[in-house]
Amino acid sequence: MGDSRPASLARRANRPPIDFLSVYQSRQPLSDRRVYLRRRLTVFGVLVLILGIIGYLAFAVLRPLPATAATLEPTETITQTVTQVAWPAYGNGAIGAVGFDGILSSHGAQESTPMASITKSVTALVVLEAMPLREGESGPQLTLTEDDQRIYTEVIAEGGSAAPVAVGSVFTERQLLEAMMLPSANNYSITLANWAYGSVDAFLAAATAWLGTHGFAGTHLADSSGINQDSRSTPADLVKIGELVLAHPVLSEIVSQQSADLPVIGPVTNTNKILGQGGIIGLKTGTTRVAGACLLFAAELAVGGETVTVVGVILGAPNHKELFSSVLGLLTTVEAGFRELPLVTEGESFGSYTTPWGSTSDIVATESASVLVWQDATVAVDVAASPLISGAAGLDVGEAVFTVADSVIDVPLELSDDLAEADTGWRITHPSD
Repeated sequence: MGDSRPASLARRANRPPIDFLSVYQSRQPLSDRRVYLRRRLTVFGVLVLILGIIGYLAFAVLRPLPATAATLEPTETITQTVTQVAWPAYGNGAIGAVGFDGILSSHGAQESTPMASITKSVTALVVLEAMPLREGESGPQLTLTEDDQRIYTEVIAEGGSAAPVAVGSVFTERQLLEAMMLPSANNYSITLANWAYGSVDAFLAAATAWLGTHGFAGTHLADSSGINQDSRSTPADLVKIGELVLAHPVLSEIVSQQSADLPVIGPVTNTNKILGQGGIIGLKTGTTRVAGACLLFAAELAVGGETVTVVGVILGAPNHKELFSSVLGLLTTVEAGFRELPLVTEGESFGSYTTPWGSTSDIVATESASVLVWQDATVAVDVAASPLISGAAGLDVGEAVFTVADSVIDVPLELSDDLAEADTGWRITHPSD
């Protein structure tokens, strides 16, 4: 009888029995070498992992951080408003100020016109070029002669202003300057010119050279006193000549004197009758039929916490009374044209820093600053601040530069607060920032 079992069971029955001993022997423990190698690989992997972590931490903690650029607030151009300067209806003139470039305001014709006894301001400067005087000095002495007496007589004859002369009287250089500048004595201007240069012609040659050296192309001296109508100047030149008078310590003192007591002449008073009014500190009057009443003047004006020294001239007035009134009115409006303009207040913010890790600090001015401006002056502002990573409060980070005409005012900028460095936690969690 045939085998009735399924074929699959028949195949299983024909398989050889499992050799459990062989299986057991095939699973014997690894050799010592293989164990050693496996352990080395495990340790190496752990070390690589540890070194990787250490390397990342070192990179994150020690890598240089990018500097943070400042965020600057928009700046505005500061503009000063205009006020009207009250020039008179007559004549011509100009006004400037010490420390300010050019002419601040002008009136009428600006070409050369007769300047009358304002000429003596130039005469004084040219004489002092040859015979310098320092502050407090009276200078050398001159004994007057018959020539000086003759000069006096000639000046009287031509209708010029004169002061008495006595042959043999002795004057110091300063006293001669006072005689010329205060009572405006024409004869003493000639005496000074002769003494300093040997003759009036030599003086005039020196004056021409002096005017050229100082750039006064619109000014010409035909005599030492100004009675000659060919002694001429422009208003702009006269303003600058007035500034030179003020800059000379002896001459500026003389023109500010109300009076002086001189040999032979006796007490003399300044022909500038508004000296001391409206801040006026000088300078020189002038009068001829052709030139009219003239005044080269200087005044100190209080503007805010500062003092401005202005120098001006008016030529061609009908008379001195009207001239003096016009000058005082002019100065009132000129004073109103100046402003002490605040530029910045200490602690004022010009921007800020905000770092990626959240530290912030304002950029502030270290000091207050203001500027004295005239009329429609425009103040331009330029702010610069360096990029920063961190810094302590008070660190200098840049500057605000204010420009007014040719003047530049620099104000340092600093951190208002500490700009902290990034901490370790932020560095680790922001590897690419």
